[in-house]
Amino acid sequence: MIAQDLNGDIVIVGYKAKYAGDFAALNYHWITEFFVIEAEDRAALDYPEAYAIDNGGEIFFVLDRANGGEQVIGTAAMVPKKVPKKVPKKVPKKTSTKSHPQTAQEVAKIEVTTAVAIEVYELAKMAVSPNRQGEGLGQLLLQHCISFARQRQGKQIILTTNDILKPALAVYHKLGFKDLPVNPDDRYERGNLAMVLDLDEQN
Repeated sequence: MIAQDLNGDIVIVGYKAKYAGDFAALNYHWITEFFVIEAEDRAALDYPEAYAIDNGGEIFFVLDRANGGEQVIGTAAMVPKKVPKKVPKKVPKKTSTKSHPQTAQEVAKIEVTTAVAIEVYELAKMAVSPNRQGEGLGQLLLQHCISFARQRQGKQIILTTNDILKPALAVYHKLGFKDLPVNPDDRYERGNLAMVLDLDEQN
């Protein structure tokens, strides 16, 4: 899933290990500018694969590829709130004789697994490089995250933020997020506002 602008310099790509340092650096920068680093931040930013990727989520990166280079200028994570579980289907009893046992390949074909759909994603750790803010990159990134959730048949996107982050709130509201009357997420001391986007309402 890749988006790019008209001149082809700005692209959005999914997670690769080589971008993990940028994911941490961009987020540590904005968090320390306004708040203090909390334990939940370190768990997410120092271990991004365990945080989002391993459970079926994604971390997106906005890249500037002007002049043949590649600079990470934005990032955001889509974290599953309902962890997919592989459910093995019932395996029928063997019917072959001892002289014709089932092969490993035959057993593998029988033991098909399915994944539970992720209905709710958390939009988290969204950051844009300070020298590139005001260019609409945050909105581009957020639209990409919404498209990702919709393609995965997600029902909701939730997020926790703080009401002093006015530019971010403006983008969230513009794309349909609504404030919740009470924030049910107590992981962050700075998190005084929760928002939700109901994807079914937009279809």
